Amino acid sequence: MANIYDHAYDLEKAIRNSEEFTGLKEAYEAVMNEESAKKMFEDFRQTQITLQQKQMQGEEISEEEVEQARQVVELVQQHPQISKLMEEEQRLNTVINDVSKIITKPLEELYGNPEEPQQ
Repeated sequence: MANIYDHAYDLEKAIRNSEEFTGLKEAYEAVMNEESAKKMFEDFRQTQITLQQKQMQGEEISEEEVEQARQVVELVQQHPQISKLMEEEQRLNTVINDVSKIITKPLEELYGNPEEPQQ
């Protein structure tokens, strides 16, 4: 019987070779190869990171910061290459979430899903 880690590495390889990852990689490279898109994307990522760090540390996020983040999101969504990158990232995230549901199914079956009544 194969080692569970071998299967995990096979899954990693399958993800790397998937249409979803390939699309994400191409979209990412397109953004990184255009200076204005790269700068805009890096600003967007920094805003995300800053707000996440504040949340994790239990710090209050001001209305001004929320508004600034909203404006940054609106701006990047209007850029065609960044918008494409975000779409491709969502496609891959959907695949990863689906795979996660599949691999955690034994635990769900063992412990039961509290949202669903036991039979």
